Amino acid sequence: MVSLKTLCSWPGCRHLAVLPDRYCEKHKPMAEERRKKLKERRQRYKGTSSQRGYNSAWRKARLAFLMEHPLCAECERQGKATVATCVDHIKPHRGNMQLFWNESNWQSLCQSCHSRKTAKEDGGFGNGKNISPKSIRQHG
Repeated sequence: MVSLKTLCSWPGCRHLAVLPDRYCEKHKPMAEERRKKLKERRQRYKGTSSQRGYNSAWRKARLAFLMEHPLCAECERQGKATVATCVDHIKPHRGNMQLFWNESNWQSLCQSCHSRKTAKEDGGFGNGKNISPKSIRQHG
């Protein structure tokens, strides 16, 4: 049986990983440990998704909104028709439950547009907006 391989995703590693794994045998345990630490840190700072309001009531409201607004709002602004899979808070709610549930603050987005918007707002992809130095001192 032929197994597909790719370069290990560990920074600087040139060894091969067997797909669907992203890491070579040497870096697989380290990557898993790093993933666990990142998940713990994220939950410490943000809380679980359920604690942030993304519960069964949200899932029902999200599905209803997507049925009413099935196309990605950002793609539509660009003249494209793409199926929406995410309900985005236009203005980040930052724990404000009134803003969280305000449907006029919702828009349907495709996964690509939602990821791009969230990364830009929340500091994803290394732009460093997630955690302030003050919050690191308080929690670290």
